[in-house]
Amino acid sequence: MSLSARIESLKKRHEEIEQELHKEESRPAQDKTRISRLKKEKLSIKDEIETLSKNAA
Repeated sequence: MSLSARIESLKKRHEEIEQELHKEESRPAQDKTRISRLKKEKLSIKDEIETLSKNAA
């Protein structure tokens, strides 16, 4: 997988997590553990995107 393809894949997953977070936070009985896990995963992906982007430049 090329670097740009990996970055695009991560951006897609980042957006998917954002949608999952929004859906979970909109529920009356939120699962705080799931929300926390999703936020950590989203941050990890964001960090990886930034690192790969810097390396690509």
